[in-house]
Amino acid sequence: MGVTTGGSILVVAGTHGNERNAAWLLEQWQGDAATLNTQGLPLVFERGNPAALQACRRYIDRDLNRSFAPELLSDPAQQDLEVCRARELLARHGPQGAVPAQVVFDLHSTTAAMGNSLVVYGRRAADLALAAGMQQRLGLPIYLHEADGAQTGFLVERWPCGLVVEVGPVPQGVIQATICRQTQLALEAGLEVLAQARAGALTLPRQLAVHRHLGSVDLPRSQGGSPAALLHPALQGADWRPLGLHDAVMLKASGGPICLGEVLPPALAGQARYWPVFVNEAAYDEKGIAFALTRREEWSVHHGWCEALQVQAQGL
Repeated sequence: MGVTTGGSILVVAGTHGNERNAAWLLEQWQGDAATLNTQGLPLVFERGNPAALQACRRYIDRDLNRSFAPELLSDPAQQDLEVCRARELLARHGPQGAVPAQVVFDLHSTTAAMGNSLVVYGRRAADLALAAGMQQRLGLPIYLHEADGAQTGFLVERWPCGLVVEVGPVPQGVIQATICRQTQLALEAGLEVLAQARAGALTLPRQLAVHRHLGSVDLPRSQGGSPAALLHPALQGADWRPLGLHDAVMLKASGGPICLGEVLPPALAGQARYWPVFVNEAAYDEKGIAFALTRREEWSVHHGWCEALQVQAQGL
């Protein structure tokens, strides 16, 4: 995508209405700009799903962070609250919107024991540069989500550059000081990267550590749809730790373990080691996901990534 001069950085909180930490922060930033180091960059703030925030629910009709698929947005028959909200956000702050944004940060929290991480969707050069710069500053793991037909329509994909900040663990609906502080530190690191890119002074590391999404695994289910086993205690809280095929990942009611190799979908076979993420994420039970599996990779950072981010940042 090209650059629209005079664009801004869009900061979205409350895309899921029961993730309240970033939404609380957003209120503070709007009330007192000095509480956030903006690096002198133009920022606009939006509550992603105000109705869901008011109800303290993840969503009202459907997941807002799965409602930005072009086929949904272009279908006039799609009138769910979240699809309408996605259209509204794009009309207001999309690249061709009334107050256009070049870059978007979508701030989330998770109940999984993942600590702080960055989520990048696909392999856009500017996104990878932004993630590399933030990883260099904070050491955050990067979860690269791609090639998953069951999970599409993410908010950040509709802007020229953007990523998700995930902070946890924190229960749904709960605001914690540590989670808020870590969220703000991550955003400020991202703004520092963008400020340096706008000034033409950004340097990136030579290597980027990425956890590339392979797919997801669900618990075995009864005919009625309820779980027929539980997540194994050894896996609970073990996000980012390597798993082998013979490692226990679930527990039968009888107490017997179920190994990864017994439940691994055929499409995900072929790896010696897997790295789980979003382990037992509370919001994912309805999606049939007990945990996602990734492959840890080391990538060389390409010079073109930095150039791509500079192009976007210079439009701010």
